[in-house]
Amino acid sequence: MKVLYSRVSSESQNEERQVQKTEGFDYVLVDKCSGLIPLWERPQGSQIKKLIDSELLTHLEVHSIDRLGRNTIDVLSVWKELTEKGVMVVCRNPSLRNLDENGKEDKFSQLMMSILSTMSDFERSLIRERQMEGIRLRKEKGLYKGRQIGTTESTERFLLKPKNQEIVKLLERGLKYSEIQKILGCSPNLIRKVKELS
Repeated sequence: MKVLYSRVSSESQNEERQVQKTEGFDYVLVDKCSGLIPLWERPQGSQIKKLIDSELLTHLEVHSIDRLGRNTIDVLSVWKELTEKGVMVVCRNPSLRNLDENGKEDKFSQLMMSILSTMSDFERSLIRERQMEGIRLRKEKGLYKGRQIGTTESTERFLLKPKNQEIVKLLERGLKYSEIQKILGCSPNLIRKVKELS
């Protein structure tokens, strides 16, 4: 069974770019959720896991390798798990695959995938570093003060924040606060506030 998998971060985002050339696939599955949620815990990702556990999935294709996870460890873990189970993973951009036509590990793709995942992780940490550096410089000049004391944010605007939308979805799925904290890296107070306001 062949599956094409796509993920975008929110309902408003369009997955069309990621789901081109769908001929020959048994399923085209699209998740609209944060990449912070592990692949097997996403709605469509859990369907893929069921196909793997039932030994029905032979081929999983993604537009880019970061669709499998948000950080290097997640991506490498999924890649390794699928390789061990004999499921061919094909990444379209750049062109990588875990197994060759004979079912043997594709060593070049393994090396490239590891490098690309590490670079992606590194890029995210650099973005965060630059953001914090910019905030520090603006604070020194008195131009950055953060949210002012006494100001309020509307309930609607608060609940429309991407992380808060993910919290709502996870709460609806019946996850515990500790599980949501682990998945999204947020505080229990934020989860409580989202639950009270939603």
